[in-house]
Amino acid sequence: MRATFVLGRIAGVRVGVHWSVLLIFALIAFGLSQGRLPETYPGRAWAVYWTAGLCTAVIFFASLLAHELAHAVVARRNGVEVDDIVLWLLGGAARLKSEASSPGRELRIAGVGPLVSLLLGGVFALAAWLLDLASVSGVVVEMAAWLAGINVLLAVFNALPAAPLDGGRLLRAFLWWRTGDRLKAIAGAAAAGRVFGWLLVVLGLVAFMRTGAIGGLWLALIGWFLIAAATAEGQQAHLRNALAGVPVRDAMTPDPVTVSADTTVAGFLADARYRYRHSAFPVTEDGSPVGLVTFDGARKVPRAEAPAVTVRDVMVPLPRITVAAPDGPLADLLPRMEPGAEHRVLVIDHGRLVGIVSLSDVSRTVTWLMKSGGRPGGP
Repeated sequence: MRATFVLGRIAGVRVGVHWSVLLIFALIAFGLSQGRLPETYPGRAWAVYWTAGLCTAVIFFASLLAHELAHAVVARRNGVEVDDIVLWLLGGAARLKSEASSPGRELRIAGVGPLVSLLLGGVFALAAWLLDLASVSGVVVEMAAWLAGINVLLAVFNALPAAPLDGGRLLRAFLWWRTGDRLKAIAGAAAAGRVFGWLLVVLGLVAFMRTGAIGGLWLALIGWFLIAAATAEGQQAHLRNALAGVPVRDAMTPDPVTVSADTTVAGFLADARYRYRHSAFPVTEDGSPVGLVTFDGARKVPRAEAPAVTVRDVMVPLPRITVAAPDGPLADLLPRMEPGAEHRVLVIDHGRLVGIVSLSDVSRTVTWLMKSGGRPGGP
């Protein structure tokens, strides 16, 4: 899940937000301001309910961010680099650049998230009790009580032993420790995630058909997401195993055609060197890579403006692109690659662009390995 826009960095980790967050933010704010709060404490002005609902939604997402930041901080302390944190429709995700090197580290990285949510639930519960004792407005007390409940629920749900939840990673750490085989552990956690996902889908659909409650459809949606994510996690584990020991240089397209950052969009679209070859090209300035331009991005510029707009204005800047070293492990790129021309990986060696990697390059490499039983570029 890629961020729609970046909020900044916290503790050195880039934090982004996907547009789908707006939907759940609106649902929480509306549900509290037009449902729970006026039902529990009637008679207040509508502005009070809406202010309370909006503030509670903001604090809830701050709680989600704390949960994911805990994963990121502990991951870095255990030798695992963090790509970024993205908040989205169904919560948040801290994307790790590599896997933990031992079951113990896996356990610590996965377990800290639910623990932080549980602690936050306790803090909000204590705050609600103290605010009630101090005879503070009931609306404020209800805000704290709701935040306590939702954080405890978040901790319990994430601790369930099913991938891709934190509990799935805890299960994976346990199976890894018991069997000594990381791949079998990942497969077991992924299977548990698919079973749990189907259970949620069935329960959600039954609840919707019996009561007509929208919550049933929401539960089914969560279940479907878990099925898809668990399946993808299992498939990615097999790919990582197949690509173990293969360096990036063996899969990359070497010496890719580049575009100067000062080239106009009109010139880029009209140049025969770029047409019909690829859908994305590295952008360079004074010989150094500075970004990636896609045909889709360039075509969004109105035709009348294209002669005045440069590639620099429409490119994806380098800080937002996945970058790899030629001798780095290809398997470690998999969690950071997604479909789409804008998600190509630039291979840079001492500041010089030496190659580019797409998902099709990875697929071709896997096919080569399966057919030959060896390494691409090898004897």
